[in-house]
Amino acid sequence: MAASDQQVGEVVLDVQDLVKYFPLTTGIIFRRHVGDVKAVDGVSLQLHKGETLGIVGESGCGKSTLAKLLMLLEVPTSGKALFKGKNIFEAKGKAQRALRRNIQIIFQDPYSSLNPRMTVGDIVGEPYDIHPEVAPKRDRRRRVQELLEVVGLNPEHINRYPHQFSGGQRQRIGIARGLALRPEIIICDEPVSALDVSVQAQVINLLEKLQNEFGLSYIFIAHDLSIVRHISDRVAVMYLGRFAEIGTEDQIYERPSHPYTQALLSAVPVPDPAARGQRKQIILAGDPPSPANPPSGCRFRTRCWKATEKCAEEVPELIVRPGVDHESACHYAAIREDVIVQH
Repeated sequence: MAASDQQVGEVVLDVQDLVKYFPLTTGIIFRRHVGDVKAVDGVSLQLHKGETLGIVGESGCGKSTLAKLLMLLEVPTSGKALFKGKNIFEAKGKAQRALRRNIQIIFQDPYSSLNPRMTVGDIVGEPYDIHPEVAPKRDRRRRVQELLEVVGLNPEHINRYPHQFSGGQRQRIGIARGLALRPEIIICDEPVSALDVSVQAQVINLLEKLQNEFGLSYIFIAHDLSIVRHISDRVAVMYLGRFAEIGTEDQIYERPSHPYTQALLSAVPVPDPAARGQRKQIILAGDPPSPANPPSGCRFRTRCWKATEKCAEEVPELIVRPGVDHESACHYAAIREDVIVQH
């Protein structure tokens, strides 16, 4: 875990009730608004200095849309995201550029996220063209070589092209580019999902090393629950545009309280046959509902074995509930011992 026993610092990012709807229209000439895809629907979170917040959930739950909103690549429908007290969505011009410099991203695919026609030096140094105040031109080559060395690449390979590197090396180039502007927050959008398992471990270890060295804060988005557990201080479980549960790594993995979290963890492979026999796998009925037409009340109720009429009528708040030591958006939140993931 990135900062397992360290006291987390100040809140560097405070997201409040963030919403992003994508309009659905019909017609060619006279386009008519017929609905919305509710990709992110009321997400709130806090990220502390030096902390890693992991975000997990099924494909289509809104994780990447949330990342794009925080990177200002999408315009929110409503809500706030405060970076050190300043709403990043209200900033304009130079103020917005300064905020963008402090929040960088590492993309999922190290193959498509690098321009094949640019050298590594140009790729890593490109942020300096947008923010020339960070590094004068005469100093850029040295800065780029230092970044390559920091991420474990040979500085002498500055004039090579992306196709001359392996997948893991390309992702290191992406990490170097993300570090170029000395950001305080890096959003890792499934940064290891396209890599071999052995290479995944190397990249994760590199991210942890850089976090300790530069005091970075990470929002780490991934499908792989074991990777998220390894690197995260806190974990948020996302389902259909909302957080179902959020807590420390131990709370989520050892004391899951939301039925959806319990179902996710029950599907994690267990190498020990004895431990495997002690754990009951939870099979969810049906597929996730469409974000264009989510269920009323609790969005998980159509697949939940605990669902009652109350779940259809009332939206459960993300709060600390009786018998549970962390926030859970379930009217009937309770800890199940048989789905605990062993270390």
